[in-house]
Amino acid sequence: MTADAIPAPLTSIVIVGGGSAGWMTAAALADVVGRDCAITLIESEAIGTVGVGEATIPPIRNFNRRLGIDEATFVRETQGSFKLGIEFVDWGKRDHSYFHPFGQYGAEFDSVPFYHHWMREHLAGRADGPIDDFSMCWAMAKAGKFTLPSPDRRLIQSTFDYAYHFDAGLYAAFLRRFAEARGVVRKEGRVVDVAVRGADGFIEHVTLESGETVSGEFFIDCSGFRGLLIEEALEAGYDNWQHWLPCDRAVAVPCEKGEFTPYTRSTAKAAGWQWRIPLQHRTGNGYVHCSDFISEDEASAELLATLDGKPLADPRSLRFVTGKRREFWKRNCVAIGLSAGFMEPLESTSLHLIQYGILRLIALLPDNAMSPLLRREYNAQTASEYERIRDFLILHYKASVRDDSELWRYCAAMPIPDSLQYKIDHFREHGMLVSDERELFANPSWIAVYLGQGIVPARPPALAAMRGGVPVGERLMQIRSAMDEAVAAMPNHSEFIARHCAAPPITA
Repeated sequence: MTADAIPAPLTSIVIVGGGSAGWMTAAALADVVGRDCAITLIESEAIGTVGVGEATIPPIRNFNRRLGIDEATFVRETQGSFKLGIEFVDWGKRDHSYFHPFGQYGAEFDSVPFYHHWMREHLAGRADGPIDDFSMCWAMAKAGKFTLPSPDRRLIQSTFDYAYHFDAGLYAAFLRRFAEARGVVRKEGRVVDVAVRGADGFIEHVTLESGETVSGEFFIDCSGFRGLLIEEALEAGYDNWQHWLPCDRAVAVPCEKGEFTPYTRSTAKAAGWQWRIPLQHRTGNGYVHCSDFISEDEASAELLATLDGKPLADPRSLRFVTGKRREFWKRNCVAIGLSAGFMEPLESTSLHLIQYGILRLIALLPDNAMSPLLRREYNAQTASEYERIRDFLILHYKASVRDDSELWRYCAAMPIPDSLQYKIDHFREHGMLVSDERELFANPSWIAVYLGQGIVPARPPALAAMRGGVPVGERLMQIRSAMDEAVAAMPNHSEFIARHCAAPPITA
């Protein structure tokens, strides 16, 4: 190969769309490519953002850390708070709740995993209370406490993890400042046309409402549900998963600040579920629902009737189709965020899917030869991730004994993917957890939903019965005692924030 034939690095990337997806993409790309590649982001102030991604999961900390973002500054700038997990209310059955923690259960004291021993004690009637009682996250959450995990792996205070609640609009603004300081150029305007080359179908440029054209070698579609580039111009196709995840609407409204919990709450309703997300300056609320079983007006009225305090705006409606693009990367365009697909926010995966879409793109970033092998690998990895998350979300709907409304009767009767049924069968028969090693939601997450929603094994994993010399009962008591002592010494969630990362008061 001659020097002239060697593909050159990309010199221009165009991002269409702002919001969390656009500015997370711009910030991360600017951080890794520097100023050797021109990055342009096009957004229009006339086009609103969805803005319901206010709750996150722990990997967001890695994304911020990768960019060198100081945690206290980030929380302060985004009116943020801390999240130890999600309390699920009325999901398995009415008048019952459980906690999905960010962290492990108990502490390992044997070569057999903790949950094997707990399961054997539980099935034998010797465990007092649910497995929630052995979660540091839940012990802290129910007491309204928060502190950072201990780096000393010998301590019970090291067994939990955490994420954030924050204002998604403020996060996008925070990242915009970060990205622009590193050379990203923002253009204001609405895209009205996409020019595609006849020879290979690649995007050449986009035209703004002003008549200006913006050219690029590589395009990233962050235009939201519309999929302006990936779907309207390139016709990537879409896989609809609503037969498994039937909710297709949401109404959202902020209200005055109420109880400042260090966790998200998800409450199952007759036609869907309601979220509650506490921030420093307000509480975010929403009702995700199925339009077959309730109208938007009825959903809005029900949401407004259950707020902590006075609403701060009128309810905002959102329509969506749960599913994913058939091709996330097509020709010279990658879809990131809602343009790539939509997983309802039940487990706070929206920003995670943006994050890993970006990191996967960085790992597979092409040169100007645009190797189809890179596209193929990106699409395969991303499709698998969506499918794994899809199955975990379906589990919440399927693993319920509620039959008090049409939605829950539909979920009880619906067939589910074979990949999910296989996992359920393993756990139901002998308490084993089987999962892909790339699974976003690790074993504690599956344990939380299985047991929290009433899927109990017929018998415990076999190996636990072969450890007769291990003083399991004594160890369980010691763990509970250590947790109680640790939580008693922690500051309240509000005290921790006031001390380390309080946002300045909002002025009119």
